[in-house]
Amino acid sequence: MINHEVRTRLSADDFPIEDHLAYKIAKVAADPVAVPADTAEMIVNRIIDNAAVSAASVARRPVTSARRQALARPLSGGSTVFGVDGEFAPEWAAWANGVAVRELDFHDTFLAAEYSHPGDNIPPLVAVAQRTGASGADLIRGLATAYEIQIDLVRGMCLHEHKIDHVAHLGPSAAAGIGTMLGLDVDTIYQAVGQALHLTTATRQSRKGAISSWKAYAPAHAGKIAVEAVDRAMRGEGAPSPIWEGEDGVIAWLLGGPDASYTIPLPAAGEGKRAILDSYTKEHSAEYQSQAPIDLARRMRDRIGDLDQIASIVLHTSHHTHYVIGTGSNDPQKFDPTASRETLDHSVMYIFAVALQDGDWDHERSYAPERAARPDTVELWQKISTVEDPEWTRRYHSADPNEKAFGARAVVTLKSGEVIEDELAVADAHPLGARPFAREQYLAKFARMADGVVEPAEQARFVDAATTVAEAEAGDLAGLNVRVLDSVLDSAAATGEGIL
Repeated sequence: MINHEVRTRLSADDFPIEDHLAYKIAKVAADPVAVPADTAEMIVNRIIDNAAVSAASVARRPVTSARRQALARPLSGGSTVFGVDGEFAPEWAAWANGVAVRELDFHDTFLAAEYSHPGDNIPPLVAVAQRTGASGADLIRGLATAYEIQIDLVRGMCLHEHKIDHVAHLGPSAAAGIGTMLGLDVDTIYQAVGQALHLTTATRQSRKGAISSWKAYAPAHAGKIAVEAVDRAMRGEGAPSPIWEGEDGVIAWLLGGPDASYTIPLPAAGEGKRAILDSYTKEHSAEYQSQAPIDLARRMRDRIGDLDQIASIVLHTSHHTHYVIGTGSNDPQKFDPTASRETLDHSVMYIFAVALQDGDWDHERSYAPERAARPDTVELWQKISTVEDPEWTRRYHSADPNEKAFGARAVVTLKSGEVIEDELAVADAHPLGARPFAREQYLAKFARMADGVVEPAEQARFVDAATTVAEAEAGDLAGLNVRVLDSVLDSAAATGEGIL
């Protein structure tokens, strides 16, 4: 890996295009290096993972709204939309499938200076692959790049410190991945990356206060923008440049300012793209920093015994967990039993309370309005708070994967004065956890989420298509779609009428 310093440059500076971060990303994307075998295997796992969470979310209102928007754009020779037959405009297929993937907050994650869900790259790349007749090997190569670029940006450039949403790293990564998949030249990918970044910078209000369905829509929008950006760049259209380093660019005005400097690691020429191996998926449908606390709560419940005897629970955790999903956010909505699912998903206090009571976590039951409103849950919920612990913050940002942690130490004080403590650094499903996810676990997650949603024969057909995707010939990727039972689609949540 090569570390690249990225900072603002004056318009009068001698700053050749080859030194622009977007150009360096484009060179990585255009590098014909082979995909390492373990990277390719993990990409297949994440394709399966995305299908699992899409099956679980397919009848929800935000997903249904996005799907109906896509179905209004039929296109012969186009792309597939999850759950249904037919061919549609690729950018709208990317949109609908991106919402399905993201709606339940249930797919892969990478956390460093910033945070991300790099599986959000899969819907736009699959859509473009289907439209353009790419092969399975082309798709694998493109996804290796997309994961690499997003994760490398996340390693070195913090967005949330400046209240910019994390999808600002997703637009460039998806554009770069599409460029790799289509075999585009460096200059075209450079322009697409710049356009995609320029159009995917937005504030973090989508994940603050009363959180709405836009939390799921924002990454899908970034994927759609990336498809459109590559399309324009292929037609010869350009982008603002230098997009990150310009005097009026992203760093100067949206991030750290004219004096800020960021270090972005990128693979050297000929170096295999392996970043996906540093990411991790979710066993539970909740914000990633809640994964270890859920497992910790399940582990502690027997030691605690009668939960009515709890006086207080304090979760000692990282800066990010405390301020984004903990009491450091100062969001009263995080204690509101009538809050939206998206808001409850970003309340570690609620999540810890329910996991402690139920000894389990379910993507539907754990968020049900009647579950959130249970008096005993509300009472316990109000007793839970978070504090930032510098050591947990340090471990959160550690570059050493063996030390990096996203968990917490729980201090439970009983009414008797007895104190019960325990801690968990990483979730059980994490690569260093008690039960790391491998192919078997990804397949089991798909089978569990698809049960009652997808016919068994269709499940088997998709699994075969996904596990052999690297062998798929050009134009043979439609099989990565999953047909959902008509009864499930008929039960989809009602939506309002739109313009189209």
